[in-house]
Amino acid sequence: MRNAIVHADEKLTVGATPVPHAEILEFVKPTLAKEGVDLDIKVFTDFIQPNQQLALKNLDANYYQYRPFLDDYNKTRHTDLVPVVGVHIEPFGAYSTKIKNITELKDGATVSIPNDPVNTGRALVLLHETGLIKLKDPGNTLATQRDIVENPKHLKIRELEGALLARSVSQVDLAFVFANYALEAGIDTNSALIVEKGKSLYIEFLVARPDNINDPGLRKLAKALNSDEVRQFILTRYKGQIAPGF
Repeated sequence: MRNAIVHADEKLTVGATPVPHAEILEFVKPTLAKEGVDLDIKVFTDFIQPNQQLALKNLDANYYQYRPFLDDYNKTRHTDLVPVVGVHIEPFGAYSTKIKNITELKDGATVSIPNDPVNTGRALVLLHETGLIKLKDPGNTLATQRDIVENPKHLKIRELEGALLARSVSQVDLAFVFANYALEAGIDTNSALIVEKGKSLYIEFLVARPDNINDPGLRKLAKALNSDEVRQFILTRYKGQIAPGF
């Protein structure tokens, strides 16, 4: 086994969504530079390209997703991307500019939810738990609208791409928005009318490929992302709107 040599100009290209992922990567960039790793951060605004580009080897890693999303992507796209380390947990919530309390949601109201299978199910389960709909199996995290057996308020549920959900808040009666897009749009995550604070199932991971998971530069990034410094940065910068996941 040859010894890995880290050159001063070793480059690591990582894809991430803007907030908080790219911000956290920017925070560890100086630390990695001292260890001979030049961290190049590529920012994406959708949930598909970072995985596609990683699978095509245009990225060395990405940081924007949790395990259920990654597992579903691997299954449907026939890829074998692998989690490296978990970094943080984000709340997932529903916001409105039209009502102050979820009990005010009117009959026939329009609700926007994510359109990818994992997050569609996550939103529907939250609607079920709030009593707004009834699902055939509320334990099914991959539930679809076909699994709704009762919809007493006749909610009109629209499925949108994750990046469009924050923009839809002012256009619909209730919009489910990921914390990263809410933060980017200046939405206070504490204002959510329905919220899932974040379960360990939804820890956001640094993700790589089987062929490079043991790359020395990648291991240094993983170590930096799970450091006490990053834990403190998350707690201080985001003031409880996201939480450390390690």
